[in-house]
Amino acid sequence: MRYLPALFLRRFAVGVILLAAPLLLGQAAPPAPAVPAVPAKTPPVCAGEPLVDAATLIPDAVVEMKYATADNMFKRPMYAEATCWLRKSVAERLARAAAILREQGYRLVLWDCYRPPAVQREMFRLHPAPGEVAHPKVGSNHSRGSAVDVSLADREGKPLAMPTGFDAFVPAAWREAADLPPEAKANRERLKAAMRQAGFSGIRREWWHYNAKGAEKWGLCGQ
Repeated sequence: MRYLPALFLRRFAVGVILLAAPLLLGQAAPPAPAVPAVPAKTPPVCAGEPLVDAATLIPDAVVEMKYATADNMFKRPMYAEATCWLRKSVAERLARAAAILREQGYRLVLWDCYRPPAVQREMFRLHPAPGEVAHPKVGSNHSRGSAVDVSLADREGKPLAMPTGFDAFVPAAWREAADLPPEAKANRERLKAAMRQAGFSGIRREWWHYNAKGAEKWGLCGQ
């Protein structure tokens, strides 16, 4: 038993020499294992016109994709990622609206953009109210990549006073609601003017929702 320590030391020394041999002989050390590349984000498949990340066209946009968080009517995330996918021509229109607002000292807040049809079906299952959630048989313009939910922020990205928060199905959320604080009403009208000038139209019960003109002509994107 008294010989085991010496035997162990000899084997340890041989191992060190073998490991150091390439360096001593001027040979390069074995390369480190490659780190797997992070795959780039890819848009959903969309016939007729590709989807693009609208935030790349609007660098100062405040991206707050509500359905990628729990800050929505369902109180849980519905999207796997927080990317504002839109048809290219729709994203370009949105960039024009952002430019109009930028000149006035404001920034666009992106609340919702493309919505997978599967998510639309799940939303309607959880909340089957056609006036608030589009019926899957018709499909939402969000699922066509031709609708956006937006709000306003100041130059620093601080949210401005608006009629309501997101997904607030109350009278104050209606597009022409009159009984509002003056600041919230003014901001709503400022947003409306810029979006209309850029080629969008609103809907009656959601001040934040805008369809690109001709939105219905496009088919649904993805599954």
